[in-house]
Parts: sequence; structure tokens; C-alpha cells
Amino acid sequence: MPPPPPLLLQAGLGMARWGGEVGVSSAAGRCGGRPAPPQGRHWKAGDFPGTVDAPDSPAPPQGKRRPSEPSRSQVSDRKRHWKAGEFPETAAGPSSRAPRTPLKNVKKRLDARADAKAWACTVTEALADRINSKNWQEALQVFEMLKEQPFYHPKEGTYMKLILLLGRSGQPSRAHQLFNEMQQQGCPPTPELYTALIGAYCRSGLLDEALQLLADMKASPLCQPDVYTYSTIIKACVDAIRFDLVDAMYKDMTERSIAPNTVTQNIVLSGYGRAGRLDDMERVLTDMLDSATCKPDVWTMNIILSLFGNRGQIESMEKWYEKFRSYGIEPETRTLNLLIGAYGKKRMYDKMSAVMEYMRKLAFPWTTATYNNVIEAFAEAGDAKKHGTHIQPDALRGDEAGYEDLLLSNKWV
Repeated sequence: MPPPPPLLLQAGLGMARWGGEVGVSSAAGRCGGRPAPPQGRHWKAGDFPGTVDAPDSPAPPQGKRRPSEPSRSQVSDRKRHWKAGEFPETAAGPSSRAPRTPLKNVKKRLDARADAKAWACTVTEALADRINSKNWQEALQVFEMLKEQPFYHPKEGTYMKLILLLGRSGQPSRAHQLFNEMQQQGCPPTPELYTALIGAYCRSGLLDEALQLLADMKASPLCQPDVYTYSTIIKACVDAIRFDLVDAMYKDMTERSIAPNTVTQNIVLSGYGRAGRLDDMERVLTDMLDSATCKPDVWTMNIILSLFGNRGQIESMEKWYEKFRSYGIEPETRTLNLLIGAYGKKRMYDKMSAVMEYMRKLAFPWTTATYNNVIEAFAEAGDAKKHGTHIQPDALRGDEAGYEDLLLSNKWV
């Protein structure tokens, strides 16, 4: 009797083979010699990583297969029944919107932004505040701080404001230094900047420096002087009673075909009047009346009336008043104040009262100068009590000088 074949074990199978024949289990024997069907698993896929399905094991029946888990994209495509952002773990779909900020938080942010804006004060705003308050020391400090910032590049307007501020503050040398720094920074000068610098020297009475700057302007083809430049220098010459320079400026303007304007003529007219040069004043006034571009205005009329009124030349004052009216120049409150003051000094109360009545009918407002002129006139005559009816006590708004004259008259009871 031959020996039995050796016992062979197949990897991955729990059954033995005898010589290549597949053995049958006891269960198979009970089923009539047929192989037993594969047993179904009772665990989920992946619960036991060590177990490996046989390559030839049949697939489980379709009826018993568990449905696979849907992918994240499939979940996002389904219709959600919760609000966006209610469950942070769930990823929002590609078409979902960003969560809206609660209204109360939006209001808090707006309030905080408004408060910050109300209290914010940039350096440029600080510079503008210093210039408007005429604080030239702090304005220069803020300007130096600004120039150190890489984003800041000062413009012509900033230099213009600072030069004007320094000129009005009596700092022409600092204004000239700033003018030179401006050119070093690559900002070219303009006729307006030159005129502002000349005005700084003229305000301080430094005519020589102003005339030197005028010569520099003439040598620069892009910075030629204009009528405003000459008007600034002429005013300084009039204030210094340098009428020889005034004539030289007029000659220079004629050579350059620069016509003087009304402001220039009024400056010279006032200077001649204060100096008592009536012939020169009349010449300038005649030129203005004959000019087609330099017509007299209400300032011209006030200058002439003030001149003759202070001199007590009432007839000349009235003649020029009517002449200006015939040229279509209407008086203003200051004009009528000059008439009241001139009539009051001459104790011409009837004409003074006529002017006051004229002001009342045409609704001209009474100013402090009006009340002071009336009080002074009646106080000097000792007639304050008699003529007090012309003044409304509840509207009296004189200054200290007017009230002092009123008390010194000892007639106001």
C-alpha cells in the first residue's frame, strides 16, 4: 500500500490539500460533496487592516453590499438644511456666500472709525493749522518734520504760504532761506514766489534787498516781474516817502509795457495826499479818470474825500464827491462816515444830520466809526443833550474813545 502524498498548505487559505486535491470540510460532506459557499464578513472594511481578501474570493452578493460613503463634493452638492456658518465643521460649497457680520458689530466698527477720524490729525493738517494761526515757529518745525518723510514732496503752494507767513511775521531772512532751500529741492521759482519774497522784505522796510530781488527777476527769463510785483515795491516806496523810486518804478513799468492797475494808482494817490503833494495827486487822479483800463473806484473816492475832509476843505470835498457820483461810483458806509466826520469838525450839524438821514433811508448800517464821529461832534460843541435824539441809546456801540469824548462833554444827562 503506497504512502499518502505529503500535506500541502496554500497561503491565504484555511484548508489543506492532499496532493493537489482540494479537501472538503465536514460541512461540504453534509451537503452532498459540494464545496461550501464563502461566508460573509461581519466587519466593516478597514476595521481589521491585517485581514486581506483572497484574490479569488467571490464578491459578496449585490443585495447585501453596504452603500459606500458619499464624497465631500457630493455632500456639498446636496441641499443643505442649515444656515451658512452654523456648523463650522461642514465646508461651504463653492457658491456659498461669506458669513455676514452682525449688524451690531458693523455699527460698532462705524462708530469706532468715526471716533478715530474725529481725533485724527495728520502732520499736513497740523502744518495748515500752524499757518492759519500765524505761528511761524511751530509751522517751520512741522514742515521740517514733513520733509524727513519719504512720501512727502512739498509743492509750490506750501512754500508760498510759508513765505507769506514769514513775511507777515517780520522774518524776511528766514523767508529767503526757505526760498533758497526750495530751489535746492528742485522746485523752480515763479514770479509769484519772487513777489511774495519781495513783499516780505518790503514789509520790514528793507528796500535795498527788495530791489536786488527785482533785479534777479529781470535777469531770469521765466520769472519776469508783473504789475503785482511793481505794486508791492511802489507801496514800500510810498511808505518810506521815496517818491524818487516811485517815479523810477513807473518808468520801468512803461519800458516793459506794464500798465498800472487801480490798486497801484490808489497807493500812489494816497501817498501823495499824505505828503501834501496835491499837484502830483491831481495828476495821478486825472490819469485815472482818462484811462480806459485803470478807472477810479470807491477806494479812490474815499482817499480824496479823506484828504480834503481832514484839511477842512469842505467845498473841494463836496465837489469831488459829486464828480465821483457822476462817474457812477456809489458811496459806501465808510464814505458816509468820512462826510459825517468832516461836517462834525466844522460843526455843520445840518449837513451832518442830512447824511445821517440819508444813511437811514438807504439802510446803511451804522458802524463804530459812525457813532464815534457823531459823539465826538456833539461833545465838542457841548450839544450832546440837544442832539441826542439822533442816536438810539439801545443801538449805541461806540468804543472807549467815543465814550470818553461823551463823558468829557459833561452834557449827556
